[in-house]
Amino acid sequence: MPEKAITMGEEKMAKAIEALKKELALVRTGRANPSVLNNVSVVYYGSLTPLSQISSISVPEAQQLVIKPYDKGSLKDIEKAIQLADLNLVPQNDGVVIRINFPMLTEQRRKELVKEVKVLAENAKVAIRNIRREVNDQLKKMEKDKEISEDDLKYFNEQTQKSTDKYIENVDLVTKDKEKQIMEI
Repeated sequence: MPEKAITMGEEKMAKAIEALKKELALVRTGRANPSVLNNVSVVYYGSLTPLSQISSISVPEAQQLVIKPYDKGSLKDIEKAIQLADLNLVPQNDGVVIRINFPMLTEQRRKELVKEVKVLAENAKVAIRNIRREVNDQLKKMEKDKEISEDDLKYFNEQTQKSTDKYIENVDLVTKDKEKQIMEI
């Protein structure tokens, strides 16, 4: 039973890491990255459709994305959706494809983005620590209900702490990698 609580805690911690990775994918680096368009949905035949399902997105150059819709009639809708997504990107429609040029990031903007990344990382760490607290509370309840002994409680709390340390270290690694990408010129 305590192993189940720890396992569920680890699964939640892994989901927190995945959520952090998704959030970090939306943070701009100096290079064009199709993942910045992951949350863009286009009104396509009356329903909201993710951009990636109605077009192909390629990176022909380090500073440019090219969006080629499968249906040329949706060009204007795609352009409008990108503008409404508030990504600070300017789509250029040439009648066949949409090009998005990424300007070079200034040193100041890079530092601001690194600060944003650090905030996201700290939020992920807080989420992981909250999960640790939930698991420890479950273990304390088990000990109070005489399902496990005091020694078992101490052992399982240590296991939970080891998992927490491992996932927080993972957050640090993911964050350092993203910071490196942002500061790269």
